[in-house]
Amino acid sequence: MEQLAFFPECGQTKGLPIDVLEYIPNLFEASLGAALMEKFIKYTHWTQKIVNMYDKQVITPRLSAWFADQDTYDYTSIRKSAPNRWTPELLMIKRIVEPIAGVTFNSVLLNYYRDGKDSVAWHSDNEKALGTHPTIASVTFGQVRAFDIRNKADHSEKYSVRLEHGSLLLMKGDLQSKWEHRIAKSTRHMKPRNLTFRIVI
Repeated sequence: MEQLAFFPECGQTKGLPIDVLEYIPNLFEASLGAALMEKFIKYTHWTQKIVNMYDKQVITPRLSAWFADQDTYDYTSIRKSAPNRWTPELLMIKRIVEPIAGVTFNSVLLNYYRDGKDSVAWHSDNEKALGTHPTIASVTFGQVRAFDIRNKADHSEKYSVRLEHGSLLLMKGDLQSKWEHRIAKSTRHMKPRNLTFRIVI
């Protein structure tokens, strides 16, 4: 079983490498975020992916939905069908996030963590379609969860960020090539966390 977050809900750990992570709290007003969260949960067509791990096929412990420009396809190559079309709400969030990130995004992966059992294991977003140093913008609505990173070359070097409702986390630089990240499981009572917007170029 995946270990619990080593710094659950404790803010940011000291020494967080700001060259690869930038955290902006309260980018979205709380009531707006709550309304968006409710709408996305209710009206999004959620799916669970099947992925290969250690020569076994497993169902991912979270729900997801892929939205993108018309000529963009799922960068994980797991789904072959065309992506969902942008909604007005997603385009609004996109317009707010892009000037901060300094890039123009063409897609977003919505991840829905329903409770503390939903998670994502240690990994890097290093698919070739993302490029060598992708900028990924993650917007969080709902339950606070700890976002952990660890150095690939030295797992003892690790940090955590407390992802709060309405916050933005920018992943950039060498994060995907030199670090791994996760959202760990939790035995604590957790409300839904919707959504992490993983907007990629």
